[in-house]
Amino acid sequence: MIPVRIEKTMTTSKILTVVILLLTQLRCPAEDKNRIEISAPVDDGGFRLHTVRSPYQAGTTKVRVLLPDAFDKSQRYRVLYVLPVEALDGRRWGSGLQTIRKAGLHNRHKLICVAPTFSHLPWYADHPSDPMIRQESYLTRVVLPLVEKNYPAIPGRTGRLLVGFSKSGWGAFTLLLRNPEVFAAAAAFDAPLALDKPGPYGSGPIFGSRENFEKYRIESLLKKNAGQLGSSKRLALLGYFVNFRKQHEKARSWMNSLKIQHHWHKGQEWKHSWESGWLPRAIELIAGDDKVRPEGNQLRK
Repeated sequence: MIPVRIEKTMTTSKILTVVILLLTQLRCPAEDKNRIEISAPVDDGGFRLHTVRSPYQAGTTKVRVLLPDAFDKSQRYRVLYVLPVEALDGRRWGSGLQTIRKAGLHNRHKLICVAPTFSHLPWYADHPSDPMIRQESYLTRVVLPLVEKNYPAIPGRTGRLLVGFSKSGWGAFTLLLRNPEVFAAAAAFDAPLALDKPGPYGSGPIFGSRENFEKYRIESLLKKNAGQLGSSKRLALLGYFVNFRKQHEKARSWMNSLKIQHHWHKGQEWKHSWESGWLPRAIELIAGDDKVRPEGNQLRK
């Protein structure tokens, strides 16, 4: 920091100018505490690995990246955020990135695919009082800038897609509905989209309170932001004979009544996992059209 000596004869206006100068030399505390590095060219799964320490998460988290085989730094790519269902490196329900690579979906749709980890069970919400459970802020204010700084992503909303199932299907929908200017499209498979209170499926400790949960409730968000989604189909629902069939039907009825354009894919009795067969169709619904248009690049504050 530049030392500044204040003379006794300074006027009030000059003192104010000095204070402003000092403040402009201070970095944002959140940005200062983010430490991001590539810890190895690839991890043991063959993905590029970034390790992150952020004030929005407890301990160290990771961001794994899968690039197209014919990756060209001179080109720009859309980014698909493959949202995890479990905390940290949990693999009970398989791996979204591995499923995408095995099926060649990153090559077929020319996508950079990104899978972040979270220190707590991911419900993609910011806790009202615990600064280390700020999952929405972590994704939008740390992961997105990390990816777009280090990879040739298409700038703005058009370049950002979301996909998930179960809790992360809920997350894909709430992230887009709360940040329609940030994300282009979201697909959800077998997700509790009609959840109406915190508590089930480990959600209570993440939302923290009923009042905070209401900020993420999908029914409310659809009603609140229906007019901001435009005429294109930015939301996709998949799965019919699955765990959350009735909840998908409710979400579909809400969107129909609000005249929200969306994709509906009945699917089949796919298992509740990344590898059961739904993922190729989900990505096709939100990324099948390779024609993109530049958009603004404003993040939710």
